[in-house]
Amino acid sequence: MTEAKSLIRSKAPLRISFAGGGTDVPPYSEDRGGIVLSATIDMHAYCTVAPRGDREMRIRSLDFAKDESWSANGSMLRYDGNLDLIKAVLNHFEVKHGFDMFLHSDAPPGSGLGGSSTVMVSLIGAVSEWLSVPMSQYDIARLAYVLEREELGFPGGKQDHYSATFGGFNLMEFRKEDTIVTPLRIKPDVLNELHYHLLLCYTGKTRDSGGIIESQRSGVKEGQRQVIEALDNAKRLALETKDALMRGDIRRIGELLHESWEQKKKFTSHITNAHIDSIYSTARESGAIGGKISGAGGGGYMFFICDYERKHLVANNLAKLGVTVQNFSFDKNGLQTWRYKA
Repeated sequence: MTEAKSLIRSKAPLRISFAGGGTDVPPYSEDRGGIVLSATIDMHAYCTVAPRGDREMRIRSLDFAKDESWSANGSMLRYDGNLDLIKAVLNHFEVKHGFDMFLHSDAPPGSGLGGSSTVMVSLIGAVSEWLSVPMSQYDIARLAYVLEREELGFPGGKQDHYSATFGGFNLMEFRKEDTIVTPLRIKPDVLNELHYHLLLCYTGKTRDSGGIIESQRSGVKEGQRQVIEALDNAKRLALETKDALMRGDIRRIGELLHESWEQKKKFTSHITNAHIDSIYSTARESGAIGGKISGAGGGGYMFFICDYERKHLVANNLAKLGVTVQNFSFDKNGLQTWRYKA
């Protein structure tokens, strides 16, 4: 009889950011403090680890269509732009045993749903579970941020790591010294109504967020008044959107989304383009109250709050522009890990 194969699996949810995105990016978050309101959805990044009896580390990434094989010989894996997220996690945990790893996500890279950071969280979850390293949610999110942003130098903020780890609707406060995640207890009726009004869609184009984020960071470093005021307003709108959500005022949330989009476009000139502007104006003319890009900008996913009796018109008219509507539900669970005998 063939011996059962031990598997360690993890999954972490992607997110949509309602308000405050961009204020979690240093140096703004460290100088003035950031506030973000986001929610996780039932689209995930997955990681499977199958321990081996030798020192060979086999990696298969479905999203990047890559198959790699390295040796766990005790030396640090060199960062060279090839699956560096995985290497950073393996180096941190000083993995000395062989394994097979399989990675895939429900959204393509560059989608604006926090994909790379969510992959990092799922990696940490699977490897820490495999090696029996106890970690709190704050430990996991902080490590994911440190490895991706500081160790590897990938530009971006902090919200994605904490959203993927904690899951659900959260108001997150980012300061130089610490991060505070406050889960929001929203009535089921309000969540159902919000979901009924929401339209999540894929613009058909991914983007590299790095250049967009660096442009925003430069504006803050240079003290550009428009950029800093827009970020201040985005932070204020995050709190106002949270209040509207707790009251169950869906129309007001839509209006605040529109205000957030207007402020977000002031972060940098790279946030939007003619294609995105066309999508947004078409949505508004068809019955959307407000909406925005979920992520740094430039492409990926957008979402809109619509008058419910006109939501289908918005979807139909956006389809004519090559936009794909994405079915989704909110996901209250954050990072999950488990073991299975195959």
